[in-house]
Amino acid sequence: MPGFFFSHSNVTELNGKDDCKLAEGKIHKKKQKAFGADLKNYLKCMVPHIEPGIKTSSSRKVMLSAEEVIQWSQSLEKLLASQSGQGVFREFLKSEFSEENIEFWLACEDYKKTKSDHLHGKAERIYEEFVQSDAIKQINIDYQTREATAKRAQEPTHTSFDEAQKTVYILMERDSYPRFLKSKAYLNLLNQLQTNTSK
Repeated sequence: MPGFFFSHSNVTELNGKDDCKLAEGKIHKKKQKAFGADLKNYLKCMVPHIEPGIKTSSSRKVMLSAEEVIQWSQSLEKLLASQSGQGVFREFLKSEFSEENIEFWLACEDYKKTKSDHLHGKAERIYEEFVQSDAIKQINIDYQTREATAKRAQEPTHTSFDEAQKTVYILMERDSYPRFLKSKAYLNLLNQLQTNTSK
C-alpha cells in the first residue's frame, strides 16, 4: 500500500523540534518577558507523552479499591473497562515491549466514536501508526487481515478496524492477560490494596 496515505507527521515533528529548541534557547537566555509561557512550552517538549487519564502509580493506589482490582481478574473486558485498569495493563505491556496492542485497541475504541467527517483522517493515522507493514508500532496480525484492513481504511467506515481490533484483543486475552494476572505488578497492587483495606 505504499503511496496511498500521505504522512504529515514529519513536518509536525520538525516544527515540534524547532519549538523545543526555541523554548530551550529562550529559557537559557532567561528573558523575563513571557518567561512563564516559554517554560510551559519547554516542559511540553521535555514531557511530550503524558497521557490524560492515566494516573501515576502513587495516585492510582489512592483511587483504586481492592474490589475493582479483583474484578480485573474476571475478564480482559472488565480490565479494559476500567480507566485505571487500562493504565496498569499498559504499564505491564510496556515491560513486555508489546504496548502497541493496547494502544491500537484504545485507538480503535476512540475511532468508533468519531464523527463521520473526521473518519478519514483518523483512519489514515491508525493505519500508518499500527497497520501498515513498516508501521512504527506495528501490530501482530496476519497478512490477510492487514490487507483487508488496508482496503477498508481507504474508504473508512466506523467498522474499518473491527477485524484487526478483534484479532489484537484475542491475542491480548490469550497471551498477555494471563501473564498480567500472575505478574508482580498486579499481585503486589492487589496485595497492597487488600492490606490497606484490612487495616
